Amino acid sequence: MPRKPTTVGNLVLANFEDIFTLSTGNPDGENIVEIPLEELYPPEFHPFQVNDDVAMYRLSDSIKQYGVREPGLVRPRADGGYELICGNRRKRGCELANRPTLPVIIRKLDDASAVLVMVDSNLEQRDKILYSERAWAYKMMMEALNHNGVKGESHSHEIMVERTGVKKSQLFRIIRLTELIVTLLDKVDANQLAFNPAVELSHLSLTEQTAVADAMAAHGVKPSLSQAVRLKKLKQDGKLTLEVIDLMLSEDKKPPKGEPTGSARYRRFFPQTYSPKQIDAVIVELLTDWKKGAAV
Repeated sequence: MPRKPTTVGNLVLANFEDIFTLSTGNPDGENIVEIPLEELYPPEFHPFQVNDDVAMYRLSDSIKQYGVREPGLVRPRADGGYELICGNRRKRGCELANRPTLPVIIRKLDDASAVLVMVDSNLEQRDKILYSERAWAYKMMMEALNHNGVKGESHSHEIMVERTGVKKSQLFRIIRLTELIVTLLDKVDANQLAFNPAVELSHLSLTEQTAVADAMAAHGVKPSLSQAVRLKKLKQDGKLTLEVIDLMLSEDKKPPKGEPTGSARYRRFFPQTYSPKQIDAVIVELLTDWKKGAAV
């Protein structure tokens, strides 16, 4: 069932299907026209990646065989040419297919309206969306809604819940990812850092986040949710230092698979009759003597 268009200030957020519904006799006179690829420019900031992956080559093959099935959407640029609001993957597919033009609709849009159309269409069309893409898209959508007459964050998020189907609390958490440094956000995209710990780490300063990334690389670990929560709490209490970050992320480093842990690692150095408690006591005594000697 099609979604009902949403009115925001003077802007109507149409359904994705309505964005490209054309009539050659409509009041705006919008038609599909072929524009040379060299006259099409990407938006100043586009949160969605355009990669030469398997899906792109499938798109290119489809364009070679059938042409471009859906037109892009552009707006005129002050410096000449057109800003490609929707259709950047299709443009790349045309380049790979050696097709010199892209069919587009030319429309006059202000900045906020262009952002809303770009984000909405990409969220509708793309099968796979990275956490970084979704985070920046939601943030841009929220800012554009506020710019176009929505008063207060509460109202803008209510509209976003309706448009995206994502709960308000989850929207806030996803948008928090935009506060991560690039290194950590890339790890979220690569499934090397889980979403929930990443949200907690987003509350750390850029310097502290960099220390987290360095510790992850140095110790070959990734923060658990409990560690991330502890780091955030220490930050709030003013007790977080770079040394604490490194120490915390090194504390749970697991030995290689199959390697003994605890006192079992040193069993071969002691008589078989020694219990784990006796082994630990000897090790502590030896380390205590070593520390005293090292201090001299």
